[in-house]
Amino acid sequence: MLLKDKTILIMGIRNKWSIAYGIAESAYKQGAKLIFTYMGEENKDKIEKLIGDFKDSKAYVLDGASEDDLVKEVFTKIKEENGKIDGIVHAIAHANTEDLHNDFIQTSKEGFAHANDVSSYSLVLTARMAKELDMLNEEASIVTLTYLGSTRVLDGYNVMGIAKSALEASVRYLAVNLGKEGIRINAVSSGPIKTLSAKGIKDFNSILGVVEEKAPLHRNVTIEQIGDVATFLLSKMSESITGQVIYADSGYSIIG
Repeated sequence: MLLKDKTILIMGIRNKWSIAYGIAESAYKQGAKLIFTYMGEENKDKIEKLIGDFKDSKAYVLDGASEDDLVKEVFTKIKEENGKIDGIVHAIAHANTEDLHNDFIQTSKEGFAHANDVSSYSLVLTARMAKELDMLNEEASIVTLTYLGSTRVLDGYNVMGIAKSALEASVRYLAVNLGKEGIRINAVSSGPIKTLSAKGIKDFNSILGVVEEKAPLHRNVTIEQIGDVATFLLSKMSESITGQVIYADSGYSIIG
């Protein structure tokens, strides 16, 4: 098993249709012990039920993944209760609905800052805090999630495309900093998937149709497939890969 005796923290679990859940399933099947963070104490019962199939897993509330003090507090508790970990999955992103539905030129300063703070800075903070707290074992791996809208104009993606572009650049710079400690970091650029977050994108179903029509494999991807790619990046089998954006989109990104 690729992740036998490894402990993986998955940040941003929401429901069984989320990419984070697909990664959790794959990592668990490959032997990982799982730790989760989620938003909202009121969601505790729902999350505990959601992760119930993952034996011995734990979940912690983190209501501000881009808030330095909150992340430090939660990461300190995670380390105290679980020891060092072997990997982190950053599955956190958000933009205001109006900034996805209106023309990009209408993006407010507040909306621009919010999308980048939650979707991009939170990764930098995650990496920094994990390093400062000596939370990661040797050869640990960090994986984050991005999308093609970071490099191409996709209708309705708007400010999230800017945030994902910043996220991908952050991966490259973090790879240099973390590489000194033998820690790797990569991003998975998934094809479109029907998640709760995707519902905020205008005409999302039409995007699925375009991918199915034009991608070389003529099909959309699943959370299980993305989960397997992430598990590979978390495992020793990818030990030569860092600072990369790995496209897992049925080949759609290569089409002109």
